[in-house]
Amino acid sequence: MVRRSGPVVLRRGSVPGTTTDQRLLDRRQPTDWLHTDPWRVMRIQSEFVEGFGALAKLGPAVSVFGSARSRVGDEAYTMGVEVGRLLAEAGYAVITGGGPGTMEAANKGAYLGGTTSVGLGIELPFETGLNEYVDLGINFRYFFARKTMFLKYSHGFIVLPGGFGTLDELFEAVTLAQTQKVTQFPVVLMGAAYWKGLLDWLRSSVLEARMIGQDDIDRLVVTDLPEEAVAAIQAHEDLDDTIRAERPE
Repeated sequence: MVRRSGPVVLRRGSVPGTTTDQRLLDRRQPTDWLHTDPWRVMRIQSEFVEGFGALAKLGPAVSVFGSARSRVGDEAYTMGVEVGRLLAEAGYAVITGGGPGTMEAANKGAYLGGTTSVGLGIELPFETGLNEYVDLGINFRYFFARKTMFLKYSHGFIVLPGGFGTLDELFEAVTLAQTQKVTQFPVVLMGAAYWKGLLDWLRSSVLEARMIGQDDIDRLVVTDLPEEAVAAIQAHEDLDDTIRAERPE
């Protein structure tokens, strides 16, 4: 027996014993269908729709990444507050992962600066919820849907010291820039001493082995000063405007 279900072809033992509408109308059916892959596709779709709908009118924004483990008074936390405030003064909304630590710091700076403070949260076993400085918050089940929102609605990334999650977000952005999935996308690393070991390794091992090019490293701006981080974002904005103005119609 052969049965077609949309683009899917079913043969032999893969053919179900009942039809789709029979299963839909069966009051006795189990609820485990809520956790099957086809249903997950609908949840994934809904996350994209909700994210696009919530952020479509946000305007110019910059994502700030960093550790959830930073505490009030830490150097990274203090830098995060100042970065958020200066971004607000420069006319940008601020997007973070919505959690504690450096994310909270950047959201706090955005709040103090009077701009829209956005938090894109993620469902985790140790979830703490969105921090109190988030004006516009969205919680995601799936990391890849959340990452898309960071990239689609940000004019650049400012990356403060952080762990695996921060590194993941950093290299996602750098990879997309390297492969030209995004263009003229500024990435600023704050805390020169913290990032020195990584940059040294990239130059001495990865670049030397010709796994990346010098321009891949050159696109990373490194600074300890919040005002320089924001100025680097603005410089790329000016470059984009120049390129667009020179582009033939």
